[in-house]
Amino acid sequence: MTTSSTSKSVRTLFISDVHLGSKDCKVEFLLHLLKHVQAEKIFIVGDLVDFWAMKRQMFWPAAHHNVIQTLLAKAQSGTEVIYIPGNHDGAMRKYRHPNVASIRIQRKAIHTTVKGKRLLVLHGDEFDEQVYLGRWLHFIGDKLYYFLLWLNRHINKLRKMSGRYYWSLSSYVKNQFAKAELAITRFRMAAIAEAKKRGLDGVVCGHIHQPDLREEEGLIYANDGDWVEHCTALIETTDGELRLIQWTDAEIAKAEIHRAKEGHRSLKPEFGNLAAKIL
Repeated sequence: MTTSSTSKSVRTLFISDVHLGSKDCKVEFLLHLLKHVQAEKIFIVGDLVDFWAMKRQMFWPAAHHNVIQTLLAKAQSGTEVIYIPGNHDGAMRKYRHPNVASIRIQRKAIHTTVKGKRLLVLHGDEFDEQVYLGRWLHFIGDKLYYFLLWLNRHINKLRKMSGRYYWSLSSYVKNQFAKAELAITRFRMAAIAEAKKRGLDGVVCGHIHQPDLREEEGLIYANDGDWVEHCTALIETTDGELRLIQWTDAEIAKAEIHRAKEGHRSLKPEFGNLAAKIL
């Protein structure tokens, strides 16, 4: 596959928890990433569309539709696109036709990296029962989380008006609670156990909105994060390395400044955060 000189080429791109149809989706950052990153294969690891949010309130602006159109265009132009529905777009799990406009729909997948690592790819809601901390804590946590997302949205409107970059309040608060950390740990261990049971080298998932990339018990644990708080994705580079990337206005600006300092005449955004190190 050929790409323009202004694009970055990767072997595989993993994104999840986009939540199109929700006001909390950071769609402008995702569209920017899809424009500047060219992948041979794209995994959509669940919750591309948030049917739950749309049931509460219909919300479908043009930018959200553009994400779907962009993915379809990539699939029809030769990119292998695999869609693994999650719990918020679970209706797609019942879809009887495995291919929709060149996009393949699967419940799970096995991805083999250039280095021969075999990774289980699934959304992650399959592990909810092992993470559950009790009905009351679940209820309080759910209500608090959606309140924080609402507050996060309004705080970042003010930050943008004052010329400041995106910052996730909800992520910051979540990281302060021991119970949240316990749930994240349980989820990670459940995912690793599933990969081990299948005789695989690791797992790629989403669901909990907590980007992570580490080795656990000799296996790879990769959570590609989300596009409502962290704006992160997982990539496999052309030489088979796995990397987490963050793609917000702050990280894009850092990449542009980095290029300017190096004397580049054309300031084309690169990978946020790890831009200078990945490729």
